[in-house]
Amino acid sequence: MQSKELHMAAFVLVIVGAVNWGLWGLFNLDLVDVLLGGWPLLARLVYVLVGLSGVYLFATHKDTCMYCSESAKKSKK
Repeated sequence: MQSKELHMAAFVLVIVGAVNWGLWGLFNLDLVDVLLGGWPLLARLVYVLVGLSGVYLFATHKDTCMYCSESAKKSKK
């Protein structure tokens, strides 16, 4: 998978995780469980992929973020 596609897939999964946590915090609703509750292994896979996506984005954030790379360039001058 190319870097752009990997980044976009990770970004979408992190957004899914964030929305799921928001729904859980506000309404005690686990959207992943609601959608995939009948397939616990698939739901667990989604949680693992969301976690790995968060780690990936954390590790590559500075390289892909236009704001961080801009401020990093300015601070080097």
